[in-house]
This record gives sequence, structure tokens and C-alpha cells, in this order.
Amino acid sequence: MALRALTNVKTLGRLRHQQIRGLQTFTLPDLSYDYGALEPAISAEIMQLHHQKHHQTYITNYNKALEQLDDAIAKGDASTAVKLQSAIKFNGGGHVNHSIFWKNLAPPREGGGEPPHGSLGWAIDQHFGSMEKLVAKMNAEGAAVQGSGWVWLAVDKELKRLVVETTANQDPLVTKGASLVPLVGIDVWEHAYYLQYKNVRPDYLKNIWKVINWKYASEVYEKECP
Repeated sequence: MALRALTNVKTLGRLRHQQIRGLQTFTLPDLSYDYGALEPAISAEIMQLHHQKHHQTYITNYNKALEQLDDAIAKGDASTAVKLQSAIKFNGGGHVNHSIFWKNLAPPREGGGEPPHGSLGWAIDQHFGSMEKLVAKMNAEGAAVQGSGWVWLAVDKELKRLVVETTANQDPLVTKGASLVPLVGIDVWEHAYYLQYKNVRPDYLKNIWKVINWKYASEVYEKECP
């Protein structure tokens, strides 16, 4: 596919902070794989648009809202500062969620889709009965999200317990509880799958497990539950 030959994603910027008039802002993170590396589960065209266009738009609007907030605070404009909170939550959440999502994916040749072993594999069996039951639960809850949102596998770091949660729009998982740490987040916005799967979200959810990066999820789990 021609999209495989497009600009290497590593040239698109790193997840780093920039300083604009002393204000910390954000840039698009690199992907550790090429856009076509997740095919056939996720097409190169979707990956390019999702990363370069959608994620970049969240970052651009997040930075804009942060600058406006900085100005409002400097002017003592409380009304504007409050008004900006929804834009900060939506666009900042979009940046946070997508930064996790890219790490949650890996090409099959690099271990994508290989089920977790060790402590996370054991915890999944303990809390959900089996890997198959976890996948079925997340697929069902992800398919049931009305409109746009996310479905998550998380660990409650206080209770040391795995949970499945959904969030609406670009709400980050922390909005469901400060102790929840995301292990796997699946984007169920149409922009994540429509060009390939049309309006059949369940097919997308079925196939994305072929490229889920359980190695990354296991590393996060072991850090939170040593």
C-alpha cells in the first residue's frame, strides 16, 4: 500500500514539552511502528489519519486552551478560566487517551496479540475467569458505548484489582476514579475504524485484539502491583 511509504512516523515529533512564553505545551508523540505495521487489523490509512490528523488536532486545541487559560488567569478573568475547563478536559483527555492507545498497540511480528503471561495473566484469570471472558466483556461494553468513547482494562492500584470501565467522549480514565490506572484502552470513536469497518464496531473490536500490546500492559501492571 502506498501509505507504507509515507513519511516515517518517527519524524512527526516526540511526546515532549515545549515552552511558549513560559507556558508548558505538548507535541505529537512518535509511534514505535510504521502506519502499515498493524495491517490487516488496522489499515495504514486509518493509522495515518488517526495519528497525524485526529491526535494532532487534540494537541493543537489543548495547547490553545492552555494559552487562553494562562491569559485569563493573568488577567484575573475567572469567568473565562471556568469556561475553558470543558475544552481542556476534552482536548487534554484526547491527548492523554491517544498517547496510551498507541502504546497499547504492537505489530504481530513484535508480539502484538500475544496473550499476557506472568502476574497480569494470572490476575485476568482470577478476576474474569479467563482471557476469553475478559475479551468478551470488553467487546460487549465497547460495542454498547453510545456515541463515542473508550473501553478500558484498568487496575485499581488501591484495591489491587482489575476492572473494566468505559468513558464517554475523550474523558480520561482518571475521571472514573483517581486510583484507576489504564492497562489497555480501546478507542471506539468512529474515526478509529470507520474507513475500514464502516459502522460495524463489533468487527473492529474483534480484530483489534490481534495487535494489542500485552507486554506494555504487563509492565504497567507489574509497576503498580509489584
